[in-house]
Amino acid sequence: MAEPPVLRCTGLRKRFGELQAVDDLAFEIAEGETYGLLGPNGAGKTTSISMIAGVLARDAGEILIDGTELTGTGVALKAKIGYVPQELAIYPDLTGKENLWFFARLYGMARGEARRRVAEILETVGLTERAGDRAKHYSGGMKRRLNIGVGMLHGPRLLILDEPTAGVDPQSRNAILESVARLAGTGMAVLYTTHYMEEAERLCDRVGIIDAGSLKAEGTQRELVALVEEHDRVVLDAGGDLAAAASALAEIPGVVRADRQDGGLDLALDDARDRLPEILRVAAKAGAAVRSVSVTEPDLETVFLHLTGKALRDRS
Repeated sequence: MAEPPVLRCTGLRKRFGELQAVDDLAFEIAEGETYGLLGPNGAGKTTSISMIAGVLARDAGEILIDGTELTGTGVALKAKIGYVPQELAIYPDLTGKENLWFFARLYGMARGEARRRVAEILETVGLTERAGDRAKHYSGGMKRRLNIGVGMLHGPRLLILDEPTAGVDPQSRNAILESVARLAGTGMAVLYTTHYMEEAERLCDRVGIIDAGSLKAEGTQRELVALVEEHDRVVLDAGGDLAAAASALAEIPGVVRADRQDGGLDLALDDARDRLPEILRVAAKAGAAVRSVSVTEPDLETVFLHLTGKALRDRS
């Protein structure tokens, strides 16, 4: 019999007064998988993960951890979850090492185990060299990494990260993403919420697109792009006989459209990067002089726009 997923959610609902914050949410995460909830601020991401973490009661639905239902009194099951909220949950007057040691003892770890895990976590989140510095002297990104370390200290089956790069500079953000990426090799299931498309593309094995509390679609990036039936776009900045070149390019297998435009040619096709050599050869043979080429491939922003009617960046 196949092992159950680490997390399975079905029919999750939560209402605050007149606002339906989460509406019939369902997804699952396998062992060793990083699953991203991608959506704008206010989409229902934090409400959803608060219910999954057991810190917010759900109005309806089921949450299973390793096949067992999570209840309000299920302390042992909640111990399988590591939750890293948007707000920092660390003590600024303690050093990085002292913070981790404090939480290790709260988790009930024996001294030997706590010492080993603290050293491992400091290495994982890249804070070994600053372990003896007080957290209040850390940069915003370092505090975030320490916060992640606290959440994964007890070796949870499921690690929940709620917008872990919010409010940090680009360099710190990259360090946080590298720390999260390293978790994939530990076998931990990771639930990652973000409104940054590039984070979801970089980190997540599968992505669920959430808007207005509902899951609009989920899958790998390739599956989501295929869902909206978008094509790659190639724009050639070119002169010469553009009409003849457009006609010749339209005959290439896989080219959906080849149009002449002011100053060049505009093509829609699949697998554009693989077909570029043939495109340039055919265009030149037909009399076009190509000066430059640009390729645009469909991404999660394209999918979000298709599913919701608005660009993700306009909603964040």
